[in-house]
Formats: sequence, structure tokens, C-alpha cells
Amino acid sequence: MRQASIERNTNETQITTTINLDGSGKYDVETGVGFLDHMIEQLSRHSLMDITLRAKGDLHIDFHHTAEDVGIALGQVFKQALGDRKGIRRYGSCLLPMDEALSRVALDLSNRPYLVWNVTFDRDKIGDMDTELFREWFQAFAFNAGMTLHVDQIHGFNNHHIVESCFKALARSIREAIEIDPRKADEVPSTKGVL
Repeated sequence: MRQASIERNTNETQITTTINLDGSGKYDVETGVGFLDHMIEQLSRHSLMDITLRAKGDLHIDFHHTAEDVGIALGQVFKQALGDRKGIRRYGSCLLPMDEALSRVALDLSNRPYLVWNVTFDRDKIGDMDTELFREWFQAFAFNAGMTLHVDQIHGFNNHHIVESCFKALARSIREAIEIDPRKADEVPSTKGVL
């Protein structure tokens, strides 16, 4: 089983998280930010990764530190659970509809982090969460996971649907990329021999 746990403590946030890449999509998430909880639950459910996460942050200031640090912690625990990345399919992509919204995610577990984010919102907030923080979360997650990540909004006008389709597309892409390829289960998927 590919599992890991980490604890991340700063002056702004205290986070503990555990991940099982070979889970069944079970989650137990409390960040103090309801909409962020909902998105991480979607990430778990649709990737089939089991995620337990507890975060306490300086929410009296705003949600920025909590959102970013949760992305950092989840990226770090994901990277740790992947280990040497031997046997994984490495690439994943998904075109995901949610009502009028359509999002595309493509990723490479290359250990060369990068984010391309082509998503726009016409509202400042979804629930209590600032929409600008979703890019911060995706960037923190991708950079700490060692992931090249492209996220594109193709259609959509409902902000809730747009961001939820991004998280679900990320989840489905991760599910594909972390799957063990039975034809190459003992090899790192790179001509370099290392990722």
C-alpha cells in the first residue's frame, strides 16, 4: 500500500494529513473552510485516494494561508506516498462536464512542477472562499507533488460548477496517472530511469 502521513506546523497553520493512494475514496476532512472541505472530499472520492486531513489556520485574517498550506501539505504527502514512482502510468487527463461547465485537466507526474491555469470566475467568492484562492491551492499542490499540471476551463458560467469540475477532473487524472501499469510495474516510466 502506498501510504504516507505528514504534519506541517507554521505560525499561520497547523496541518496533519494522511493519504492512501490505493484506497477506495474515503475521506475525513476538516479545514475550517467549508467549500475547501467539499473540494478535497471530491478529490478523494473521484481519485479513490483515502484522505484524512485536519487543518487549523488563521481564518480570522482570511482563508489564504489555510488554502495554500493545505495544498502544500496534500502535495507533500502525495509525493511521499508515490515514492520512487516505479510502475505508475505517470500521465493522466480528463475532460469533465458538470452541467454547463466543462473542464480539462492534463498532468504528468514528472517531478518537474509546473502549473498552467486557464480558469476564470465572475464572482469574488464561492460561499465564504475567495475564488482567487483556487489557483493558489492548485499551484501549491502541483509544486509540492512534483506534478506538471494543466487546468483549462472550456465552458461554464456557474462558478461553483466550474471549480468543482476542475477538482473532479484533477481527481480522475490522478487516478489514471498513479495506477500501476502491469506491463511495466517494476520500471520508472522515463528513459532517464528516474523521476
